[in-house]
Amino acid sequence: MVIIIAFISGFIMSIGLIVSGMINPQKVIGFLDLFGHFDPTLAFVMAGALSVSAVGYRLVGSSKPLLCETFDLPKRNKIDRQLILGAVIFGVGWGLAGFCPGPAIVGVGLGFFKAIIFVIAMLTGMFLARKQVP
Repeated sequence: MVIIIAFISGFIMSIGLIVSGMINPQKVIGFLDLFGHFDPTLAFVMAGALSVSAVGYRLVGSSKPLLCETFDLPKRNKIDRQLILGAVIFGVGWGLAGFCPGPAIVGVGLGFFKAIIFVIAMLTGMFLARKQVP
């Protein structure tokens, strides 16, 4: 049952990423290009995602998950050098490639060559990062 619900959730998320344009690197780069051909439409996507997440996050404290024992929430809440550096690297990568992990994986499923290259690079980076951090 858990696999079926995970698949349905992922499918709905994928449809949302496609409809919103998040899998189109040009749209994402246009959103990040504040001083050029700025495209503000992804701000609405982000606002919608943040509002749903905020409500969901609030409900987490007062309920139990349906399909597991507990919610898996982050245990660290410290803003440190590692977090800042990771956020900067993520942002630079997002700005250069026009992909972040979720939309890139959807792009791989759709057969987008640039998404395939991005995901290979992302997985390589994840592998190398695990080798460096004790």
